[in-house]
Amino acid sequence: MTLAPVATLPLLGLVTPLPGFPEFRDYVLVTADGDGLLFWLQSLDAGGPRFLVVPPARYFPDYTPVVPPAALADLGLDDVSDAQVYCLVTVPAEGPAAATANLRAPLVVNPANWRATQVVLSDGRHPIRRPLRR
Repeated sequence: MTLAPVATLPLLGLVTPLPGFPEFRDYVLVTADGDGLLFWLQSLDAGGPRFLVVPPARYFPDYTPVVPPAALADLGLDDVSDAQVYCLVTVPAEGPAAATANLRAPLVVNPANWRATQVVLSDGRHPIRRPLRR
């Protein structure tokens, strides 16, 4: 019997923990749909949190977050164009059709070293809850 190869998932190390989850810093991104449209940001700690995230460019092509230089430096990035950006998704009790993405506080990842941080954007042009419809 031949076993399928096991995909290695990069370990994301958060330079600053997510708000409300100070004890959790190590996560992996796991595809939730197989198409690269939805991912789980899964804590590696037993009983740790799991968040649904999306790459915003697939849903919001006009999304251009201005990441502060200090956050880029913390991640070892020179420019946000070198980053992978994800937005946390909220699925309310009404169901997936009412899901929203938080464009105000994206998760910014440096794919060269897999350091990540959630950045709260100060400019206010991006909403905390934008309907997640393509």
